Amino acid sequence: MSQTIEIHFTADHPTAAGHFPSNPIIPGALLLDEVIRTLPGGTLPGGATGIRSAKFFLPVRPGDSLHVNWTLSPTGTAKFECRLGGTVVAAGIIATGEEAA
Repeated sequence: MSQTIEIHFTADHPTAAGHFPSNPIIPGALLLDEVIRTLPGGTLPGGATGIRSAKFFLPVRPGDSLHVNWTLSPTGTAKFECRLGGTVVAAGIIATGEEAA
């Protein structure tokens, strides 16, 4: 199953004040949390999620809207890609159960 969902970080997002004051970016941990929330039910089938891999190619800034594309595999992993416009800014694999170990 493949799906695309848009997420938006407001220009006054609370993380902007401290990460980093003169050059605000959305923290990678927050970006990953939002990606996980886009999955059906906010998690993968079978329980707790784990991050198998994640790469951040370009910063995401307050005010940005991303398209999160993900594909679920039969083994319980979700490959994801975050795009800002046509540019991939982050990608990775989220796993659960045996795959998360």
